[in-house]
Amino acid sequence: MFKILRKRELAPDIYLFEVEAPRVAKTANPGQFVIVRAYDKGERIPLTIADYDKRTGSVTIVIQALGASTRVICSFEEGDSFVDFAGPLGQPSDFIHFDPDKINGKRFLFVAGGVGAAPIYPQLKYLKERGAVLDVIIGARSKELLILLDEIREKVDNLYVATNDGSFGYKGFVTCVLEELISKGNQYDQVIAIGPMVMMKSVAESTKKYSIPTIVSLNTLMIDGTGMCGACRVTVNGKIRFTCVDGPEFNAHEVDFDEAMLRLNMYRSEEQKRLVDIERKHHKCKIGRTM
Repeated sequence: MFKILRKRELAPDIYLFEVEAPRVAKTANPGQFVIVRAYDKGERIPLTIADYDKRTGSVTIVIQALGASTRVICSFEEGDSFVDFAGPLGQPSDFIHFDPDKINGKRFLFVAGGVGAAPIYPQLKYLKERGAVLDVIIGARSKELLILLDEIREKVDNLYVATNDGSFGYKGFVTCVLEELISKGNQYDQVIAIGPMVMMKSVAESTKKYSIPTIVSLNTLMIDGTGMCGACRVTVNGKIRFTCVDGPEFNAHEVDFDEAMLRLNMYRSEEQKRLVDIERKHHKCKIGRTM
């Protein structure tokens, strides 16, 4: 059992959980993920690691209550325990294999949308400790859905915020800010984008025009997390790859995003059916009942 040490509401239906998992924390690296299972026979939910502390043995995840299983997980409180918290899984970010001397002074631009702001945090920590120059663009539909702004601001050189409705920061999409930064002459050695699939596709299209190496994380495609179900299959540079074992991070300019988005939409339909089934199961009709 894996005890929840801390729970924090970051935004409506978005929660941070700090979980006691010393073995996972000991070997975790930026870019990797864990599989969380709330209870016996519960669904396996893959979640990218949002932070880890090797000293205290804790691992942080951020989860949004969207589907049936994520709603169950989000209902857990401090002191409760998850039955499974397996990991770290997947390949670490490529830059952890770089010579630290080559990271020092390199300029990275992170583009994060929605809960994508959470998995960039351990990447920012790692790169900052090795002397990288870090710019970050964070986007959300509105101000209330922006998460971890203070924590990220502490780790970066420049933070830019965009909201679709203009309630905070730039009014518009993160890609508009990206284009503006590049057009003003900012030079980047690498762009890393994590967020909604359509956002990552747009970032990839923008950076390809300027030949800026770009990485995306396709964690939203994963289901089983072990490579056995095949659900996270994605085409990269014309070859079949499995997000959970070959990724979740890939060269953005080689990903077939149209195929990936079709697959993601298929899962959403199934999730909606499951939610309806659960609501029907727990619904108690009160028509005709005397109050």
